[in-house]
Order: sequence, then structure tokens, then C-alpha cells
Amino acid sequence: MTADDGTTAATGELAVDVRGLRKRYGDVTAVDGIDLAIRHGEVFGILGPNGAGKSTTVEILQGNRARDGGEVAVLGADPASAGRAWRSRVGIVWQDESAPAELTVRETVRQFARYYPKPRDPEDVIALVGLEEKAASRIKGLSGGQRRRLDVALGVIGDPELLLLDEPTTGFDPAARRQFWSLIRRLADEGTTIVLTTHYLEEAEALAHRLAVIAEGRVVAEGEPAALRHRHGTETTVEWTDRDGSPRSERTQTPTRTIVGLTARFDGEIPGLRISRPTLEDVYLRLTGQEAAR
Repeated sequence: MTADDGTTAATGELAVDVRGLRKRYGDVTAVDGIDLAIRHGEVFGILGPNGAGKSTTVEILQGNRARDGGEVAVLGADPASAGRAWRSRVGIVWQDESAPAELTVRETVRQFARYYPKPRDPEDVIALVGLEEKAASRIKGLSGGQRRRLDVALGVIGDPELLLLDEPTTGFDPAARRQFWSLIRRLADEGTTIVLTTHYLEEAEALAHRLAVIAEGRVVAEGEPAALRHRHGTETTVEWTDRDGSPRSERTQTPTRTIVGLTARFDGEIPGLRISRPTLEDVYLRLTGQEAAR
């Protein structure tokens, strides 16, 4: 499979190797020929609007949903037929996952640890997700952000080689989200391969080594965040204040030429000059056909 930098990645170098993935629900095509090549040890982000096929793709990677077509290899095995030993190598955190409300955090993590052949130490995992002070608390008494931390703890207790995160910070406040980012970076530093679906462009840019943007079940762009901005964010916005005091702006692929023209027009300083280069959000909205709705 050809990587985004033009090189060819051997299957053994890939944690996830997907070719021509397809999935339909009745007359609706949820996934329409997706290709993904995710290397061992990288954080890979999957972006897309609701209904784009992100969650369906993750479910297929985890072996929780059958595909209609294509080839899928996750940690060297087909998720559709992989056994229990393979499943112990893959962790997952769903959007709406939550443990039994009557158990404590410690009881829950210890119970889940028994499901795996070589789990991490439950106390270490509780500390890893920042729940030491809540270890003896019942789950029903946790806040929404604390419950999501527990979900992550249950996703990593088996010491997975691959961690699938489906919209993991939905409902987090900004402080909790940044604390979660620190956790993901720590897991990545330990060598865990992470596949992350998210609606938050800032989150994807902060965490992901590479991104795939999905729209209508297809990958419309893939690469490093900076490369995507450079490749698809071709227009710069130049803003200034006109002689009558009204704000003006122009989107251009040649901002230097525009500024030179304005300098000559104003005979020197350009009032209210501001230059804005495309953000990842601008690129995302353009790629997914949502730019006009912004």
C-alpha cells in the first residue's frame, strides 16, 4: 500500500491495513471503498461529519461489525475471524460506554483486568487516568468526565497494542479535554497505536501524527495536519480597512501581490491589515462540503 509520502508501507509495518472497505445498511452506503494504512506506534485521527462512516469503520476494525467488502488486517489478523487472543491485544473506548453503576472504580478495573491474559496493574491504570481519589467511589457518583476516564481505563487495562477511541472527549469541558490529551500522549509515548475519531479539529491537530478526512463513506484527504493545510488550504484571506472606514477582505492565492497593490493604493501603511492563512478547520469544512454553512 502506498503511504501519503509516496513510499510503500509493507504490511508488517502496519498496525491497520484496510483496502476497499465497504459497508451498507439497506439502501444506505455507510462506507464506500475506504483505504487506510496505519503504522505501528502512531496516533491516527479519523475526521468526518455525523454519518460519514467513522464509527462503522471503527466497529469493523474491532471485529464488532461485519463488512460487505474489502480487505482488513488489524495487528496482522482479519477482525471478522480473529480469536480471543487477538481481541486481548485491541482496546476500545466507545462513545456511550459506561460500567455498572453500583461498583466502585477499583472494583470495576480489577474485574476487567481478569478478562485479559497479561493485564496492566489496576492501581497503575487508575492512576494513569487520574482517578486515584475516586478509586473507592461508586460509578454512579462520578461526573461525566470521570466516567469517560474510567472508560479509558477499561480500554487500556489489557495493555493493548492498539487502542480505538470513538469520540472519546464528547461532553468534556476544556480542562478535562486537555488532561485527556496528556493521557493519550503518554500512551502513545509507551508505544500504543491509537486510532481516534473526533469532531474536534483542535483535538485532532494536537494529537494525531496523520489524519484521514471522511465524507459520505470515502476518504477525501489523508496526511499530516500541516500537510493537509498546505495541500488543501490554498487561499489566504487578506483583510484591511478601506478609506471610508468600511472593512474589506479578499481571498487570494497570491497574498504578497495583493498586499503590494494595497501598499501602493494607500501610499504606505495599510490600515487594519490582517493576514489569515487557512486553519485545519477551514480545510476540513471545505473537504466535507460544509464550508458554506460556517
